[in-house]
Amino acid sequence: MSDENDKILEQARQFIEAIPHSRALGMEMDEIRPGCATLSMPYDTRFVGDPRTGVIHGGAVSALMDTCAGAAVMSHPQAGASTATLDLRIDYMRPATPGQRITARAECYHVTRSVAFVRATTHDEDAERPVATATGAFTVSRPDKPKSEGQT
Repeated sequence: MSDENDKILEQARQFIEAIPHSRALGMEMDEIRPGCATLSMPYDTRFVGDPRTGVIHGGAVSALMDTCAGAAVMSHPQAGASTATLDLRIDYMRPATPGQRITARAECYHVTRSVAFVRATTHDEDAERPVATATGAFTVSRPDKPKSEGQT
């Protein structure tokens, strides 16, 4: 891996770990590589949506997926060092099992001049049965190229 790739990955990791909601939800960066990220968060009773079942609220799952997808974009060598969500569609397949860690994996699979496209999957300890899947579009922030002489 090149020094530039290492720098991009480290910047993405530091940014995600510094986001207040990531820290509040206990998110951890499990893996990051160019265009891909894996984040997880522990089960926490503070985020239970239905006390009768103990199931984590969908909002916590969506925050994990959105953050993971953003990390995948930020780690993509063609996308730039920051991003914002333009669109995120989440399909919930089943409730996460109470008491189990939730893991999201996202891949930035296509980058245009201004938009990056991502797909993500979230699961609990049963990795064969997704809790949710998502597709999204995110902004691309490319560093400004220096203007050549005579250009305005």
